Amino acid sequence: MNSPILILSVRGNESDKVQALDLGADDYLTKPFQAGELLARIRAILRRAESRIIQPPEIVAGDLTINLAKRQLLRQEQEISLTRTEFEILSLLAQNIDCVVTYRMLSERIWDDREERDPSLLRVHVSNLRKKIEPDPSLPRYIHTEPGVGFRFSAQ
Repeated sequence: MNSPILILSVRGNESDKVQALDLGADDYLTKPFQAGELLARIRAILRRAESRIIQPPEIVAGDLTINLAKRQLLRQEQEISLTRTEFEILSLLAQNIDCVVTYRMLSERIWDDREERDPSLLRVHVSNLRKKIEPDPSLPRYIHTEPGVGFRFSAQ
């Protein structure tokens, strides 16, 4: 399991903290605490967790090859030109093959301003992306819509 672990506890003695950290916790916070401190610790843990994630240099799905390091998409060795937003959407979906990626997750990753974005804006970008990568955009092979939730990438 690669999920970060933050222990929230009323037990504040040193032996409990040491034991929790030795058993794999990433941080230990003793009650009572302020919400600001909790949020700061969560942000710090998530920053460290993201830096530990090792991304594969490329993802192969059917006749598509997505090179994350070069920000390049190839179909049968032919490069397909994508906008920055299209590549961000594709790379996030492809890194989560067969998992639903919510509108909110996509929005936060793409625009990174934590501002709530209208899902219809994402649908427009995904529609444009499908026109570029799908053999038949009306019958998607790679990017599937999960109505009311988000999208799922299938490697087929």
